[in-house]
Amino acid sequence: MSFQPTSLERAFELARSGECASISDVRKRLKQEGLSVSQLEGPMLTRQLREICTAATLSSAANAVD
Repeated sequence: MSFQPTSLERAFELARSGECASISDVRKRLKQEGLSVSQLEGPMLTRQLREICTAATLSSAANAVD
């Protein structure tokens, strides 16, 4: 039996990965993977995901320069 993360768990994984620069990118990837974006609502959640995306993107860019 394999573990399938929920849409919300996968959204956080994508945000932390550095592959998604914005909430729009996260939503697009979730849809491509066949997951629902209905849980990605509310100002606190979107702000949290946005901050994680920004930090991960900056970290990825900094590592690419090194």
